[in-house]
Amino acid sequence: MMQLRFGFILALSAISLTGCSSVALKNGSLDYKQATELNALQYPEGSMVRPATPLYPAPTVDPLALEHAPVLANAQGTRFALPRPQSVQPQTSNSVMAVTPRPSPLMDGNQNPLLKMEGEASEIWQYTLATLSSLNYRVLSQSKNGYEASIQVDGQTVLLKLTSLGSTQTLAVFNTDSSFADKDVAAQLLTQIYQNWPA
Repeated sequence: MMQLRFGFILALSAISLTGCSSVALKNGSLDYKQATELNALQYPEGSMVRPATPLYPAPTVDPLALEHAPVLANAQGTRFALPRPQSVQPQTSNSVMAVTPRPSPLMDGNQNPLLKMEGEASEIWQYTLATLSSLNYRVLSQSKNGYEASIQVDGQTVLLKLTSLGSTQTLAVFNTDSSFADKDVAAQLLTQIYQNWPA
């Protein structure tokens, strides 16, 4: 008697664990595949009726599209099965939008104006060139070995240099002989760059 009761409980739990899908019967959810098109509704001759237009006309489907359509039935072919959602790929650090480095105005020990920024030198240099372009400063020449460009400010040629110390970048204005440019000229140029830096 105990074995019979244990066997019954075991069979009942096995059925409940397998779920309804394994013992499912046809529930009619795939009957739409065998649906046939009906003719338009016919009225007796001489009837006065409003013209009927179908609200949801059935689209004409290319037989080739039907042939290659996804199978939306469960493994037994008895029920409609929704397609599983595609897994979302995690974003890599390269696809995350980078934050624009913001410059900070400061002075060195000799009171020469500078702009300090954190980030990649190549990226900051591109922002610098874009800002110069927006200010209508024409770049006369650029160094091939480093981040420096000569431009004209108030009829005077000056050299704009970006120097790196780790991830800290410093932008300064020099004369063509590599001495620091006039403080007023440098302050004017760097203030314009700071105020018009891309957001």
